Amino acid sequence: MAIYAAVFSPTGTSRQGAWSIATALGDAVLLDVTCAPAESRTFSPEDLVVFGAPVYGGRVFQGALERLAPLQGNNTPCLVTVTYGNRDFDDALLELTDFCREHGFAPFAGAALVGEHTYGSVQKGRPNAHDLDQDRAFALEAWEDLQAGWTDFAPPGNRPYKEGGKGGSFVPTTTEDCTHCGLCVRQCPMQAIAPDCAAIDPEKCISCFRCVKGCPQHAKGVFTPAYESFAAAFSEKLKEPKENAYFLPRG
Repeated sequence: MAIYAAVFSPTGTSRQGAWSIATALGDAVLLDVTCAPAESRTFSPEDLVVFGAPVYGGRVFQGALERLAPLQGNNTPCLVTVTYGNRDFDDALLELTDFCREHGFAPFAGAALVGEHTYGSVQKGRPNAHDLDQDRAFALEAWEDLQAGWTDFAPPGNRPYKEGGKGGSFVPTTTEDCTHCGLCVRQCPMQAIAPDCAAIDPEKCISCFRCVKGCPQHAKGVFTPAYESFAAAFSEKLKEPKENAYFLPRG
């Protein structure tokens, strides 16, 4: 059995969860579609794929689905994971499960994982070591269920899905501390940053804040009073930590 983790993960939280689950089951190959679409590939029934994507407004980020679309299953077993910033995952896990089924995969278990939110100071440092231990334990339980013939996985959510999945509304700006190193340009998932590292196209930016978190000079951020006020209130609203939610075919 070949094991893969197929992820869209601008700031690494979705990747951490999916990778922990995949590697708990054996040696795995990472298929990271954060900055470019996946290469066309068809998996066999003997493979296993762990999918990971972030939640945007209660839906899977639509750009993630576009990047994952070239991957095709052939009744290939898969585990489905979505990562959300401590508010709610709403219809996202159901949506990603439906997407996998439409592309020939056979989802047999899923998880909604808590990660550090892009905005404010919400669940800093998550997933932490405890979260990742839980992910690995879930992977082993799910695998045991699959071997026992349990495959009737029914994730929570509603159809039609709620509105969402389109990206955020806060676009970072660049300060004079920028050294124009080009790191943010190369790492931007949507190619929204100009070659000089300064200007960011608001039509392309999805507010993932990868450039903010990754800038070695801390030259990117949202420095407006509106954002600062929102972030403070948002952080207070979501200060109580939620637990990861795991869904196995046996319930």
